Amino acid sequence: MTVGGTEQAVASYGTKTIRYRIERGRRRVSVAVVVDPLDGVVLRVPRSLEQDRIAAVVRRKGAWIVERLREFEDLLPPQSPREFVSGETFLYLGRQHRLRVEQAAGLRSPSVSMEQGRLIVRIPRNKPERDNGNVVRTALRDWYRRRASHYLPQRLARWARKLGVPVPPLLVREPPKRWGSCDAAGNVRINWRAMQVAPRLVEYVLAHELVHLEHRRHNADFWARLGSVMHDADARRAALRRAGARVNW
Repeated sequence: MTVGGTEQAVASYGTKTIRYRIERGRRRVSVAVVVDPLDGVVLRVPRSLEQDRIAAVVRRKGAWIVERLREFEDLLPPQSPREFVSGETFLYLGRQHRLRVEQAAGLRSPSVSMEQGRLIVRIPRNKPERDNGNVVRTALRDWYRRRASHYLPQRLARWARKLGVPVPPLLVREPPKRWGSCDAAGNVRINWRAMQVAPRLVEYVLAHELVHLEHRRHNADFWARLGSVMHDADARRAALRRAGARVNW
């Protein structure tokens, strides 16, 4: 199929359907497969290469393509604009809470509390008004991080027991694009933003990173291992992807 001068096609790999775009080059003599988080799957091919041969390349590279697409699905979307003013809503463990910003005389540093279902951020009255947004964001971020440091360790330990792996060191961090990561030394890093989604989705993030202790890549063995302890992992993963746009600020 050709749309606006661009060829689009699909190929099957196992139970997966891979949609891809074809870019033909007059001087190109080989096929390049590009998987991009924004553009998806792109095949850059010689000008006269037949469609069935292009589809064969996609099927041959299917495992790699599917793995890359899944990695991109686990990325957070771009940050959404916020003003950090009274009336905005923020999530905590899947529940919405309306923000109230108060200026308090004599307060030396901002404070955050949950009161009657509201997130209350109190900031020093002597702060320049133009800085309020940054001050409120920093206060909220630090509050979520403190909550994460108390909430996550027990749940990480529970999922480590289910997987039969040692409980790794847990670090709460602020990566701009990922929910979490597991490094070669066995440290699990979790984005504080995960504290905004429902508990079952937080557990998905924890279990996902713990499986990386055994399987570094997102290959078939990785997904099979995750599915063995979390039978609805695909549904949780899809829900987490949908939630990403609301919690990345």
